[in-house]
Amino acid sequence: MAAERALRSAAPHELLDAVRRVLVDGYAAHSVELFMADYGLTVLQPVAVLPHTLGSVSVYNSPAGRAFGAQEAFVETTADARTARVHLPVSVRGDRLGVLSVTLPRDGCEGERVAELADIAEVLGHEVIVAERDTDLYLQARRRDRLTLAAEMQWQLLPGRSCARPEYELGAQLEPAYDIFGDNFDWSATADRLLLYATNGMGEGIEAALLTNLAINALRNARRAGIPLADQAALADQALYAHYAGRCYLSVLMLDFDLATGLARVVDAGSPQILRLRSGAVERIELDAQLPLGMFEETDYVTQEFGVEPGDRLVFVSDGVYGVASPGGEAYGEAALARAILATRLLPAAEVPRAILRELADHRGGPVPDDDALVMCLDWRGR
Repeated sequence: MAAERALRSAAPHELLDAVRRVLVDGYAAHSVELFMADYGLTVLQPVAVLPHTLGSVSVYNSPAGRAFGAQEAFVETTADARTARVHLPVSVRGDRLGVLSVTLPRDGCEGERVAELADIAEVLGHEVIVAERDTDLYLQARRRDRLTLAAEMQWQLLPGRSCARPEYELGAQLEPAYDIFGDNFDWSATADRLLLYATNGMGEGIEAALLTNLAINALRNARRAGIPLADQAALADQALYAHYAGRCYLSVLMLDFDLATGLARVVDAGSPQILRLRSGAVERIELDAQLPLGMFEETDYVTQEFGVEPGDRLVFVSDGVYGVASPGGEAYGEAALARAILATRLLPAAEVPRAILRELADHRGGPVPDDDALVMCLDWRGR
């Protein structure tokens, strides 16, 4: 494919220029623009040298946003009867990065041509992920506002915000996106297993971010050594206690799913909760809570088990979700969260966290939360 060759040979900061040349030469494109989803998942930001010359585009009520949400190409009719604008999702293994918008001659927007453009957008997504190691251009484009230093540290820890495999779909989001400091999530998959982590670190600002960074990297270090879940928790607990001597600690929910059977082994060390949607009913999965990581020296952790079935949806939330109070002092609580899960049951997993957090903001009644909020959604298909 000419586009693939052009993108692989382009400098990291010149991917858009490379794909623009391919589409102009091969498809007679009139214009080509790349938009990246911002950290808050509310707008699509143009990729350009700062300051941007194009405006941002809403994720909720725009043609590009429609392509982003549905993860399907969308052809927009333009004022010029001779052209049309094709919006193509730019994603990598289910991780939604943004949208490639291409203005073409109207007769060049047929099904086969659109499918070719979708393939080019997919290749572009893979190259953007690789290029982010060597340029800040695409990370800068994601910023609607300036990130705090703590938020910068937390976003750099994340594996992505969504992913998909035949056995499952995952989506997660953190709020306040530009001022997050303690909550985090992580995941890792092999041919046979999926490991998920939802963390909630104490404190605020840089101190909370440093605590979470140490914990996440301790857990990854143990996981990559092939150590079982309970021992991962124990080693991370020792790392935190050795540094903080119990002054700071971190709550974590750790899960190890067997992709063949749906059996989940769990270490529940703190406040994150799991709710399960099955056959139209929402219930909390009750687990025996153990001590947060780093609270005491040499804590022993044990795994528990539960099963998931094809069609199950699991929603993981931090206390910044279920503990949020309205202006009148009413806690959001489990009942309201269950209603939100039911209300979003038709959305794909990648869209659910954003939708629940929007409802949470309405309940809170104010634009700025006083605690981090984490929502992670897992749709289980099984084998």
